[in-house]
Amino acid sequence: MQSSMRTNFSLSALPLSEAFHLSLLDLDGVVYRGGNAVEYAVEAIECAQKHGMSIEYTTNNSSRFQAVVAKQLESFGLTVEPWQIITSSVVAARMVARHVKHGARVLVLGAEHLREEVERAGLQPVNSCEENPDAVIQGWYPQMTWQEMAEVAFAVEHGAQYFVTNRDLTIPRELGIAPGCGSMIQAVINATGVEPVASAGKPESAMYDEARFLVAANARHSDFESQEYTEKDEFGNPVISISRSLAVGDRLDTDIEAGTRGGYASLLVLTGVTDPHMLMLAPKHLRPSFVSKDLRGLNETHNMPKHIDECTFTCGNAKAQLIENCTIEVNDASDCDALRAACALAWSLQDSGELMDKYTLPEFSL
Repeated sequence: MQSSMRTNFSLSALPLSEAFHLSLLDLDGVVYRGGNAVEYAVEAIECAQKHGMSIEYTTNNSSRFQAVVAKQLESFGLTVEPWQIITSSVVAARMVARHVKHGARVLVLGAEHLREEVERAGLQPVNSCEENPDAVIQGWYPQMTWQEMAEVAFAVEHGAQYFVTNRDLTIPRELGIAPGCGSMIQAVINATGVEPVASAGKPESAMYDEARFLVAANARHSDFESQEYTEKDEFGNPVISISRSLAVGDRLDTDIEAGTRGGYASLLVLTGVTDPHMLMLAPKHLRPSFVSKDLRGLNETHNMPKHIDECTFTCGNAKAQLIENCTIEVNDASDCDALRAACALAWSLQDSGELMDKYTLPEFSL
């Protein structure tokens, strides 16, 4: 695998499932939409595992137990252990425990999964501002009420440290895009004027780091004997290295940014929130290493765009070119290589200081 500048994609002469040892898969919009599997996702995951790739499922959803998520994935035909599911509740509870004393009272807005993780971290969940919590942790679940959000606001106003599980503004559902945890958090910020101390979910990279530790602790990999594939945790235990781990998601501002912050290579799939137009306009810190139409990209090689001149990039047999009237044109709007070339050209223009609102970008039919 060859890396490029951040103004471009990376090259992988091997399928990604062979170039990387661990895939850190997002769930919503990548593996499933609500209760339905995303097209080709199951087959692609099974194929990647046959190539030797380990799979961890990372989700900013804080409302569902790991075993419940595992059963849903099993209903699609996948073989999944609960420890392969790393939720923002798991990460959030450990995060809060590092900021308060053991046994501290924590006002929990979230599903039972979050409450159990808080208890497992040695903290005491409470339900009301009147119980004088030392901290607040706000998550998301479908039945959350205005009164619960008001309790969070009251506690924060009274000085409780404010933590959140994730800041996703939206969440893909069966019928479309719905408000996510971040939208509810913004309501509390509007009421209190207080920003959260920290967020457990992406775009922070803690979830990816935790997933690497969990797969090492729960699985047996002969590769762990090779320093090429591993690093050590704080206790000297082998951990799959960041360089051999691939973050995979559908959102630039969570999945991909978390990869950038943590130093992970990343794959964007176009089965969820992000579309080609959004990708072409992505700033540097939101640009993935690879892009594919769906999870089949895990088992494919990936070409890297080549800079021909200031108006032209090629990628494989595809070409993106800047023509008259500030228009970017591609030779095949159904080709992912053409999207890679168009992104490289658009990013190059953006990084040179061009205002992209004056440019006409190609419409893709991937």
